Amino acid sequence: MSIHVALKHVTRYRYDRLVSLSPQVVRLRPAPHCRTPILAYSMRVEPVEHFVNWQQDPFANYLARLVFPEKTREFSVTIDLVAEMAVYNPFDFFLDPSAQQIPFAYDEAQRTELAPYLAADPAGPEVTRYLDAIPRTPRTTIDFLVELNQRLQRDVSYLIRMEPGVQTPEETLTKGSGSCRDSGWLLVQILRHLGLAARFASGYLIQLAPDQKSLDGPSGAEVDFTDLHAWCEVFLPGAGWIGLDPTSGLLAGEGHIPLACTPQPSSAAPISGAVDECEVEFGHEMHVTRVWESPRVTKPYTEMQWQSVLALGEAVDAELAAGDVRLTMGGEPTFVSIDDRDEPEWNTEALGPTKRLRAQDLTRRLFDEYGPGGFLHFGQGKWYPGEQLPRWALSIHWRADGQPCWQDPKWLADERDQHAYTSADARRFLGALSKRLGVGGDHIQPGYEDVFYYLWRERRLPVNVDPFDSRIDDEMERTRLRRVFDAGLSNVTGYVLPLRRAEGPELEGGPWITGPWFFRDERMYLMPGDSPMGYRLPLDSLPWTSRGDYPYLIEQDPFAPRDALPSAATLRMQVPGVRAAASPLASNEGVSTAVGSGTCTGTCTGTGTGTGTGTGTGTCPRASTGERACAGSPGCRASDPGVGTRASAVVRDDRGTAAAPRGLRPPGHGDPAQPLGIAGTVSRDPAGGAGAAACSVDATAHASRGTAVAACADTDSHPPARAGANPGARTRGGARATGDRGPRAP
Repeated sequence: MSIHVALKHVTRYRYDRLVSLSPQVVRLRPAPHCRTPILAYSMRVEPVEHFVNWQQDPFANYLARLVFPEKTREFSVTIDLVAEMAVYNPFDFFLDPSAQQIPFAYDEAQRTELAPYLAADPAGPEVTRYLDAIPRTPRTTIDFLVELNQRLQRDVSYLIRMEPGVQTPEETLTKGSGSCRDSGWLLVQILRHLGLAARFASGYLIQLAPDQKSLDGPSGAEVDFTDLHAWCEVFLPGAGWIGLDPTSGLLAGEGHIPLACTPQPSSAAPISGAVDECEVEFGHEMHVTRVWESPRVTKPYTEMQWQSVLALGEAVDAELAAGDVRLTMGGEPTFVSIDDRDEPEWNTEALGPTKRLRAQDLTRRLFDEYGPGGFLHFGQGKWYPGEQLPRWALSIHWRADGQPCWQDPKWLADERDQHAYTSADARRFLGALSKRLGVGGDHIQPGYEDVFYYLWRERRLPVNVDPFDSRIDDEMERTRLRRVFDAGLSNVTGYVLPLRRAEGPELEGGPWITGPWFFRDERMYLMPGDSPMGYRLPLDSLPWTSRGDYPYLIEQDPFAPRDALPSAATLRMQVPGVRAAASPLASNEGVSTAVGSGTCTGTCTGTGTGTGTGTGTGTCPRASTGERACAGSPGCRASDPGVGTRASAVVRDDRGTAAAPRGLRPPGHGDPAQPLGIAGTVSRDPAGGAGAAACSVDATAHASRGTAVAACADTDSHPPARAGANPGARTRGGARATGDRGPRAP
C-alpha cells in the first residue's frame, strides 16, 4: 500500500540591481542511496539563459553546476518531484558478526575509506562531560544507537533557527537547544568520538497526516507537510549507512529523502555560489500534494469503488462457473507465545520445550468455545524439506448442526497430564474395541521394531560409540536409538486390528469386519522411525493383489452435493452394544426405526434403578424396501432419571421376515452381557395393519448400571412360528429403553 506525493520546492533570490552570478552549485536532487522511490524529477532554473552540468561530488551526491553568461536581477530554482511513500522497516538490515556489539573496530581497509567520516573535532568541556556519561559496556549495536539517538532528542530542545550556519556541538549542549542541523551535527561528532564513522545528511522531510489517530504515542503531523531537514548517518559494517534523526529520536524512514551527505555541513548546502555585492530578498516555498492513493485498511474503498469491485467479482465468478472451475480457500493464522516470543521455537526451530504445551492449551480453549460435542484429533501435519519428521497438527472437529459427535469429553485424553500406558494397555483396549464392534479379537496382531535394521544400525556405529553415547552427531538419531534399545528389540511396540466397513445388508453382522494380515516373517516388523505405530505399518509387505482385485477406496467428490448427516442418536444405534443417548432436543421424545410398510404402535413399560412408564406412536410410510423413521408422540415421561426414554423398534415387512435395526445384531448374536431382548417371530401380515405391543423388561443384566432392556411382543392373533426369548408372545418388534445413571461410553 503506497501513496504518491508531488513535492514542489521553490528557492528565489531577488537583487536590487543587475548582478553577475558565479557558477552556482545546486544539491537538490535525491542522492543515489535514497530508499524512497522517486518516480519523477525535474529542475527549472531562471534566468532561462544558463548552462547546466550534472555531476557527482567525491561523496557520490548529485549536483548541478549552473553557469550564467548574463547579469540578472533574479535567480530561482524550482524542484518538482514525485515520490512513492511506501512504509519500509528502517531496521531491515544485517550486521557483520564483528559489528554485532558495541564497541567494535573497522578493519584496516574500511578505516582508510572512512577516514573523512572518522575525523572528530576537539571536544570541549560540555562534549567531554556528555561523552563520559554514555555507558561503554558491551551491548547490542542497534540497541546502543537507538538509545543514544533518543537521549539526544530528550537533551536538546528543537527550535526553528533562521541564522545561517551550524552551531558547534559545544554551543548546542550549552544552550540545550538547536535546529535540526545543529542536533544532527552534534550526533555526528559524538559518534566519531566513540569510534564510529558518521556523516551529515541534508534532505527533504515529508510527513503525511495519518488516516487515524494513534492509540498510544504521538499521532504525527496534523496535515501533510514537507521541509528541508538535516540528520545524521552512521556506517555499520554489513548494513552500510543508517540514518538517525535526533530531532525525532527515530531512525530515518520513507519520509527522509537525502539530497547531500558529506563529512562537513558546509559541503551539503542546498545552493552555494558567489554574487556581486547587493541587497538580496530571499524567498522560500515548499508544499506537498497527494496525487495518488492506493486503498488501504485505514482508508478503505469508497462506495462507488466497492460496487466496481463487486461487479468485477461477479463477472469473474460467472466465467469460472461457466467453465466448471471450482475454488476453495483456506487460511492459517500464526500464534506465538506472549511469554518468550523471541525463543528459537517461535521463530526458527520446528519444536521446543513449550510449543506443544501452548498449542494444547490453545486447542482446548478453542474446543470449549467452538466445538462442544465435537472431538479432538492429534496427528501429523506438514513435512518440510530438511526436517526428519513431519510437524504435528492438533485438530478440532464438530458438527455444524449442533449434534454431538462425542458424548463425554472426559474420555478425551489430555497430554498435559502424566500418563504411563504400556503395550499391555494397548492390547486390552483393542480387545475391548473388537468386542464392542462385534468383530472378535482373533486378528489382533502385535507389532515389533525391526530388529534386523537396528542391529545393522548399531554395527555401523564407531567401535568406541554406543547408542547411548552423546558423541553421535545427530541428536534425533541419538534419541531414537536410545529409546529403541531402552525398550528392547524383543518387546511389543503396540497392536493393530485390521478393520473395514461392511458392505451390503447387515442382517447377520455389524457395520465393521476384520480379517488376518499375512507377512513373510512370523512377526509384523514396523518401519523404522519416530512416528506413532499407525504411521509405520509395513503395508507394502502384505500379500500382493492385482490391480483388478485391489480394494480401492473411491472418495466422494468434495464438490458433489451431500445429504444431511444422520442424527447423533441414529449413528449411535448403528454400533452394537451402544445405548442411544437422550435427545438433545427433549428428554421425552420417542424415536422408532421401521423397515417395510404398515403402521407401528408401541407401548413400553420398564424398570431399572428407577421406575416410570411411557408410550409412543407413529406412522410409517409404505415402502417396499429401505428404512423409514417413525417420530413418536412425546408421551414418555420419567419419574426418575434411571428410566430410559429412548426406544428402537423392529417391524416386519409384508413378507414376514425379521429385520433388525441397522447396527443391532439379531437374537443370539449380541453381547451376552447386554442382551437385546428381541423375542420370537411372526407370520405374514398381508394387511400390514397396526398391532398393540406389550413390553416386558429384562433388567437383570443391567441392574448395576440402571439400564433396562425391553422385549416388545405383538399381541395380534397370529400364532407364533417358534418359541423365542419371550415365549407365548407374538412379536412384531423389539425395543431397548435405557436409563443409565453412570458415565456414558464415548
